[in-house]
Parts: sequence; structure tokens; C-alpha cells
Amino acid sequence: MKLGLPELLEVPRLGIASFRRRLLFRGVFLLLALATIAFAVLLLQDEKERSYRSYQQNFRQSQAELMARLRQPAGQLALMNTRAVEVATPLRPLVLPYPALDLDDPSKAQQAVEQAGCAVVYPDDSSLCAAVGSNPYTGSWLYLVGGFSAGELAWRDPGILDLQSVHRMRIRVEMRGELMTWVAPFEQLSLRGEPLVRGRLTAFATTGEAPLADDDKPVRDFRGWLWQSATCSAGGELPDCPRRVSYAIRLPVEAFRDALTARHPQWPPPDLDHIRVHVQVLGPGDTPPLFDSNAPGALAPASLSDLARPLQPGEVLTLTRQGETSEPPLVLKARDDAAARTSPLILRLIDQLPVTEKPAPLQGKDLIATPLASYEARFTGDARGIDRSLGVIATRLSWYVAAMLGAIVVAWLVIEIGLIRRIAVLTRRAAAVSHNMQKEPTWDARIGQLDVSDLRGSDELGILAGGLSDLMQRVKSDVQREQLRAQRERDTLQAVGHEILSPLQSLMVLHPDAGDPAHRYVQRMQQAVRVLYGQASPSEALAAAELELAPLDLDRFLQHVADNAQFAEIAGVRYAGGGQPVMVRADEFPLEDAVTHILRNADRHRNPGTPITLSLARQEGFAVIGIHNAGAMIAPERLEAIFDYGVSDAAPGSSHRGQGLFVARTYMAKMGGSVRAVNADEGVRFELSLPLAA
Repeated sequence: MKLGLPELLEVPRLGIASFRRRLLFRGVFLLLALATIAFAVLLLQDEKERSYRSYQQNFRQSQAELMARLRQPAGQLALMNTRAVEVATPLRPLVLPYPALDLDDPSKAQQAVEQAGCAVVYPDDSSLCAAVGSNPYTGSWLYLVGGFSAGELAWRDPGILDLQSVHRMRIRVEMRGELMTWVAPFEQLSLRGEPLVRGRLTAFATTGEAPLADDDKPVRDFRGWLWQSATCSAGGELPDCPRRVSYAIRLPVEAFRDALTARHPQWPPPDLDHIRVHVQVLGPGDTPPLFDSNAPGALAPASLSDLARPLQPGEVLTLTRQGETSEPPLVLKARDDAAARTSPLILRLIDQLPVTEKPAPLQGKDLIATPLASYEARFTGDARGIDRSLGVIATRLSWYVAAMLGAIVVAWLVIEIGLIRRIAVLTRRAAAVSHNMQKEPTWDARIGQLDVSDLRGSDELGILAGGLSDLMQRVKSDVQREQLRAQRERDTLQAVGHEILSPLQSLMVLHPDAGDPAHRYVQRMQQAVRVLYGQASPSEALAAAELELAPLDLDRFLQHVADNAQFAEIAGVRYAGGGQPVMVRADEFPLEDAVTHILRNADRHRNPGTPITLSLARQEGFAVIGIHNAGAMIAPERLEAIFDYGVSDAAPGSSHRGQGLFVARTYMAKMGGSVRAVNADEGVRFELSLPLAA
């Protein structure tokens, strides 16, 4: 916002006191912003302190829970199948944490697989676990355990060779360059009319595309069970509603059996990761498969990455296989997702926040035994890793802190622009006018230059600016009227002076003798008229008067004043002269005017019948004229004020205008002297000092 000042005005340089209120206002908002930031930092520091203490106390509990998970079937499965990280189709067999599965009780096999978490889960809630046992001597089998949903099942009666009309499973195993295919139709067992359907799967080494031959025999050592739940899984009514179907299969693999004939059989097979298993559940006819293990969107079984999920930032789990092995240790760390959601500046701030006790690195180790090998599990933690977790929270909260700071800034801008800035403009304009009013002689032209009309409004500041604007316009009008009055007074004085000078000139002709007292008083009148002629006021006239200094004998001068005082209607003036000349440099007529004005003042205030005494003395290079009258004393605080222009104790309406003593001091100052009043000898004494002539 511009100041809006005319070029006539000079803008002063304001001191710091002029900005004190604005600095206070801005300082309050600055402290409010700093307090908000400090509160957030202190809260973050307190949270860091609490998190460090809590982490150190709960570290052992976290270690115990992690080791317990490693000893559970799911942890054993993940530890024994470190390469099975993601789902690959066709499926790859896993190594179970059990020596074998009991297929005589299929429900136990299903429960064991669920505890181990080896099943691959599909989007339609189907599942399949393809695995081998951990002990080759209990049987080298390939286990297939899972489930799917289906309606009423069609089974195969013994002797039926066409498998296209029944529900069946097709199993493909690819290993060591060979592809083996089995088809296992469902054969129901009688359950006396109960809704639970249960049966077995009988496998044939065929693709199942053509009917069986009369001499086709079931695969020996193949064992499979299938059972269907008695309740609907997705609503509907029996027997057509979809129901959960579970199965458990033990598939003989000759290649596994051949490996057992070696002197030192290696288990699990080294090429287990290269074996591919494909399982399909086919319904009657050419309908799409009810289940296909190659379907997309499957979820991987339990793995070591699941064990890493509960790890906090800074925690590391190192698993080292015992014995002679070249396998590198398995290192599990917490996923550093926090870094992606954390500001680097906030992380740096959290690192710098002090804590009461510097945390020491924590560690612990344990031995985890699996059916295949033993592992040393070393669990280490660092409380400083919590900084990243705190960073996520702090980054999220920083938006709220930023919003609070933004609100503070907006509030400051609203008040700054809407109020403080306008006050600053008004202050600068008023200061400029006040500064320029003190500059002579153009103060009268500058006093009305303050224009604050643009700051008018209905609010408090607008009302104040409007009132100030009206006041300044009133002052400007008064100044203009005073200028017109002074001009008229100047014109009047010029006219009066011109009219007085002519009669005085005629009086001089009538009294040409210099020894005539009337001649001297006519000269004084001419001098006074010349001083006042053409001036705007008596004070200006006296200030502009020029005196002609010449040698003057004060003793003779005072004697002459005392002798002629009666002609000025001042009686009883006495001079006790010393009879010796006292020479000074002065202008005789102005000096006589000064002395006469003081004599008139003394005459008005002396006690009736008392004289006025004139005296003359020398004091330290000065000639001192004393004028004393007996009468009322002057109040001490008015001893200086009586010499100011216009100061008078005369009654209202009197002809005394309070300028006699002002004239006396003015003339004395122009002659290099001074005048003062003191209370002395039950009256007042005026002392006029003039330098002695050299």
C-alpha cells in the first residue's frame, strides 16, 4: 500500500519505538508458530523415549514368540522350503515337517496340512498342497491334499470303463524329462442315505480321454480319499447346492523309490524344485474343470517372508544351518516400507532427538531343530530402528502441524494486511506531516497535506481515519483563514504607517531644535513606525528590526531618561548617577524604548507614592542598569514568563497587550545584552546588562 503523500512532504526516518507495537504483534504470532513446532518436537521426543523403553522390555517376549513360530509346523515348513517363495504353475512339491501323512484317516491328513500351511489357496477358495514327507524311509510318496466346491457328485460303479460320465481327478507329474499322467475316478462308499458323501479315488495310468480297456488295472499303492460336506457352502438346498469337497491322495513315485536303493539316499531329492505337478478335477462330460491347479491368482503357502512380517525396523533374524554345509545363512529383515512413507528431514530430526538412556543393541539366539537339519536362530534388534516407525507417524502428523502453521500464517496475514498495514500507513503519513510542520517557513503550507480519505471505512480504524481527515481539513481551513487575517493586518499596518509618517514629518518641522524634548519624542515615534511599517505582526517587526550600534555614555543617558520621564507620564523616577562616563555600544532610541517599557511596567506595579530608582554599575565587563520599584513581588515561576510576547496581568479590555517587556528583551538581545527580573528589597528589580565598550 502506498503512503499517498504529496511530493511536497518529506518522509522522516522513524525510530524503533514507532514499530514497537507491530514488532510485538508479529512476535506473538512468531512465538505461537514456534510453540506449535516445539510442542510437536517435544511430543515426538517423548514418544521416542517411551518406544525405546517399551522395545527394550518387550524384546525377549518377541524373541520367544518368533522362536515358537519357527517350531510350529508352519515355521518348520517355511524353514525346510526356503526356495518356495512364490507360486509357480505347475506347482512345485514342498517338503512337509512330518515324516509322512496318515491316509487311513484322511481328516488327520487334512488337519496336518492346514497346520503346516502348505496349501496353495485360489480365488474360489479352492486349495491344494503338493508335498513329500520329510523321511524317505516311511515311504517315498507324493501327497496331494486339498479341497474345492462342487454340486452333487457322479461316481463310478465298479466295472464301468467310460470315465467321461463321472467326477474324476487328472494328475500330471513332470520330472526328470518324463511326464506321468493318472486319472482317478470317484467311487462312492455307501453311507446309509446320509447327506455326507464319501468315497475313494482309484487311479489308472491313462490320460482319461478314452474309455478304459478290460485289462487296465488300478495303480498299485495309489491311495486316495474324497468326501463332500453335508451342508451347503453358498446357500441353496441339498443335493444340488455347492458343497465343500475335500480329498487326500498318496501318489507313488518310482523315481523316489529308486533313490532309496542308494547307499546313502539323499532326501529330499535335489531336483525336487524342478518337479511340476498339475491337478485337475473334471466333471461329467466336456464341462470346464471344477478345479485347476494352474489357475491364476493363487496365494503362496507359508514361507520365511511370513516370519519377517512381524519384525520391526532394525530387527534381523539370521538362520544358520548346522553341520558341514555351504549354504549361506538366511537373513530376514523387516520390510523397509516406512522409508517410502517417511520424510528424510523428519528421520534426521528423530535421529537427533536425545533420549535419557542410550539403548544398547539387543540379541539372543536359539537352536531350531527340523526333520532335515538344525538351525541356529540369532535374533538381533536395535531400538533405533523404531525411528523409522516413528517417522511414519511423524510424517503423517506433520501434515496436521503444517495445517496449524498455515492457519497461523493466514491469521497473521489477515490482521497484517487488514489492520496493521493500514495503521502503519496512517502512522507514516502523520509522522511525515508532523516532521514537515516543524520546518520553517513552509509549515503553513504543509499542515493540511495529510490525506487519509482512502483509509475511511466502517470499522474502528476507518472511523478514526475519517475523523482525523475531517480534523485536518478543519485545521487547513483555519490556517487559510489565519493567513487571510494576517494579510489583512499587514495591509492595515502598512496603511496606518503610511498615514502616520506624514504628520510626524510635519511635527519635525515644527520642532527642529534638537534640545527640544518634543523633537526627541517625535524621532522615537518615527523610529517605531519604521520598525512596524510593512510587518505582519509586532513580534515579527521587532524580530526583523535592524539596530545601528554606536558609542553611548550610559551615565548621561540614564540622567536624560530620568529628567524626561515626566513627559512620558512617569513620575518619581530618580537616578543616582556616579558622575563618571560609562561607555557602551548601543542604539540610543531602541535602548530608551526598552528602559521606558520597563519604567511603565514598574509604574503600574509600585506602591503609591514610592519612587522608581535607576542605578548604574560595572560588573565583570558589563554595565548593569538597575530599575527598582517597591511593590508586589513576582511569583518565582513567572520571572521568565513575563518577557514572553502577549503575557500580561492586566484586566481584560485593557490597552496593555503584554508586549512591552518582550520589546525590551528583544532590543537588549540585538545590542548584545540581556534583561532579567529579580525580587529584591520588598519589590522588583530589573537588571539590563550591556557589554562595556573597549
